Amino acid sequence: MKIYKSTNGKCNICGNKIKELRELSKLSQEQLAAKLQLIGLNLTQKAISRIESGERVVPDYELLYFAKVFDVTVANLLEDNI
Repeated sequence: MKIYKSTNGKCNICGNKIKELRELSKLSQEQLAAKLQLIGLNLTQKAISRIESGERVVPDYELLYFAKVFDVTVANLLEDNI
């Protein structure tokens, strides 16, 4: 499968918002990964790092888990990132 990158070279548009929400929640990447694992999404700290830096694609079903952990809508994860 070919991965298309945005003009800014990133593979996702939600990484910056996920990082912002994680920092506002005072969570480390490891702690966020643990919270996601507890609700059924098996991501590692390394995967969180790659998402936040834009190196990893974020499938739509994973956005649902991030939205649940941060108590925001999926739309909120995608706002102001285009």
